[in-house]
Amino acid sequence: MLYSLVGAVESGLLYALMALGVFITYRVLDFPDLTVDGSFTTGAAIATIMTINGYPPIVSLLFAFCGGALAGLMTGLLHTKGKINGLLSGIIMMIALYSINLRIMGKPNLSLRDTANIFDTAPVWVIGLIAAVSVKLLLDLFFKTNIGLSLRATGDNQRMIKSFGANTHMTTILGVSISNALVATSGGLLAFSTTQTNNSMGVGMIVIGLASVIIGEAIFGRKTIFRATIAVVLGAIIYRVIYALALRIPGMDAQDMKLITALIIIFALIIPTIKNTMQEKKTSRKRAEEVIQQVNSTSKGGNTLDVTH
Repeated sequence: MLYSLVGAVESGLLYALMALGVFITYRVLDFPDLTVDGSFTTGAAIATIMTINGYPPIVSLLFAFCGGALAGLMTGLLHTKGKINGLLSGIIMMIALYSINLRIMGKPNLSLRDTANIFDTAPVWVIGLIAAVSVKLLLDLFFKTNIGLSLRATGDNQRMIKSFGANTHMTTILGVSISNALVATSGGLLAFSTTQTNNSMGVGMIVIGLASVIIGEAIFGRKTIFRATIAVVLGAIIYRVIYALALRIPGMDAQDMKLITALIIIFALIIPTIKNTMQEKKTSRKRAEEVIQQVNSTSKGGNTLDVTH
């Protein structure tokens, strides 16, 4: 039990980079990017094949980052320059990346068992924690720069930011590129963690990323960028812990992953609704009590209060 929870926390830290990437498109840019399912595998494929060919793991991860950024760049160009719907642009690139990833790997499955591994130098949780915290802090700093603020404004109100002369095409392309670069890096780290890569490992990653974002925001909120990014990192960890615990329920196994993920997302979406409903009821009750107190105090003062109108 303890071992599975430790493993869940470790994988949550590795998936945190992917969740932060999804946060950029889903929350900051309000861009429905499905490229994630392909770019996650792209990062794993690049990191794996380069390491097998003798490159240091850290160099392989840097190239994985660049490969993901390139995939995001193409999605952004299809949307902004090609005038293709954002959702469709992501689907097109996701499909294209399936074949591209096969070309990179040469075959559907690759193993890293007898090669250098980035986790040879430190435990998974140490490298995962360093990577997640570093990226979180760098994003916090980036979103405070002029370009970062323009990117946030593009997602909030694209027409308004256009009226100020900002190039929304550039900010959209940049945001989608950074997002998929982080997703690809997460894929590379997961490949090193599991010591293998397969061409279907990215399927459903967008759902996992959204689940991490939604869970984090439902529990920790997102009033500021600092709070939102830390909520995403913690959300990724909590998601993996919940998933690990769910798999221990009698009758559940790995083939139920999609069902478990769907139930987790539904639960995370319902939490804010329940909280808001309870808060509204509490506020209404408080206002009713204040009115009753006012009526009572008025009556005691010898005045009459007409409440018929």
